Order: sequence, then C-alpha cells, then structure tokens
Amino acid sequence: MAEKVEVEERASSSAAEAPEPATAEPDESGRLLLFNMVVDKFLAGLMDAGNYQRFANCYRRLYKMGPEMTRSIYEQFMTQLHSFINAEILELREDGKLEVLLDSLDSLEREAGDNIELQWRPSGIPEEDVRSHLVPYLLKQREYLRRLLKEKRQENARLAQSVLAGREKIEEMQKEIQRRQQVWQSLSQSQRDLLLSLHGSRDGI
Repeated sequence: MAEKVEVEERASSSAAEAPEPATAEPDESGRLLLFNMVVDKFLAGLMDAGNYQRFANCYRRLYKMGPEMTRSIYEQFMTQLHSFINAEILELREDGKLEVLLDSLDSLEREAGDNIELQWRPSGIPEEDVRSHLVPYLLKQREYLRRLLKEKRQENARLAQSVLAGREKIEEMQKEIQRRQQVWQSLSQSQRDLLLSLHGSRDGI
C-alpha cells in the first residue's frame, strides 16, 4: 500500500514535470492552428496514457530495485519519446508541405466567400464516383459521335447524288455520241450513194 501511494505521488510530480507539447504560433492559419491543436491533444493523451504509475507497475522489479533510478529512466524515456514524435511530425509537415497546402485551403475558402453552392465530393464508393465522372463524359462523346455520324451520312448522300448525276451525264454523253455517230454514218452512206449515182450517170452518157 505504501508503495502504491509513493508511486502515485511520484506520478503526480512526474506529470507536472513532463515536457509540454509545442503550442501553435499566433500567426498560424485556421487549419494549421487546428492541426497543431489536434497534435498537441494527441501528445497530451499519449503522455497521460504512459504515466509513471503505469510505467512502474509494468517494471515492478526495476522499481523495487531502485525507485529513483526507475523514475529517472521513465523521465528520460518520456522526454526522448516526446522529442522523437515532435521531430517525426515536423518532418512530415516539411516533406508534405503541410503549411502550404493548409494555407491554400484557407485561401480557397476565403475566395469562395458566401458561395453556398455544393461542390463535388467523393462519396466513398469508387464505383459511384467513377460513374458520376464517366457518364457525363460518355454522354458528351455519344452526342458528338452522333453529330459526326449525321454529318458523314449527309456528306455521303451528297457524294452519292453527285455520283448519280455524273453517271447520268455520262450516259447522256454516250447517247449523244451514238446519235452523232449514227448521223455521221448516215451522211457517209448518203455521200457514197450520191457518188455512186454520179459515177453511174457518167458511164451512161
């Protein structure tokens, strides 16, 4: 019982001496400030979950051998853990350019102003999200292809009419050539008949 009281007293003193989470800068944007508040709350919860009482209960043999040494180890461990987590979070913020992205979101929100028109957001169902994007695009493509097909059909119809008109003209020309050929043959035959009749008349004289 005395050990438990002593552990609780040491836990309370250790919690008071635990490193405070980093606070947000006064000039940080809304989303960056909220992010830092969440990180600070997470660190505070982590430090509270790993308090000295639990640490001592987990390492009872070490605590019985040397309570002061156990407390020193605990404080060093928590300090290093806090520094390591802060360093990891800082590295993630720098690698991901979190400040720039959050500032951009704040700028977009300010530019939107009082615009209450709902913008597209993922529904969480990939099939529906893909469908919502593909269906309008495919409908536009279908309309474009239908219009293109209609234009091609009209163009083909005009070409077909032109071909038919050309064929009719060629047939008319062929008929005209045949008519003239017949006329020419008829004239040639008349000319030969005339020459023969003239020759016959001379021979009779």
